[in-house]
Amino acid sequence: MRSGRILRFDEVRGYGFIVPDGGGEDVFVHANELLDDKAAFGPGTAVEFEVTEGERGLKAFAVRAVSPPSNGAASSIDRAPTGDGPDDMLCDVLSRAEFSREIVDVLLAEVPELTGAQIVKVRRSLVEIAHKHGWIDD
Repeated sequence: MRSGRILRFDEVRGYGFIVPDGGGEDVFVHANELLDDKAAFGPGTAVEFEVTEGERGLKAFAVRAVSPPSNGAASSIDRAPTGDGPDDMLCDVLSRAEFSREIVDVLLAEVPELTGAQIVKVRRSLVEIAHKHGWIDD
């Protein structure tokens, strides 16, 4: 039995990743392998699990929540995808301000002829979409 913490878990898609205690490769976990209710597996939640080698890397099974996430636990294990694993399908969650800056930077770089008013309209619409889908934190 191994231990670790939930890095992220997408209840809609039904999968996430565990950061093993002591380091090493993040471990993929599917909702079907959770022994407790999916809602118990938020970022930072301490878990115990078994591991097997899957088609795309390590895969957890018999995953049990040991404790709920503590305040700030998610940020202490949050990290960007490395570009070489199955968690590349997930994205970073930015603050509203960070997301807005990213949008403006891209618009200015790609379409410099846009006016300030046009940029503000596009940014507002994209921020609303991002908020609706949970891609940004408030």
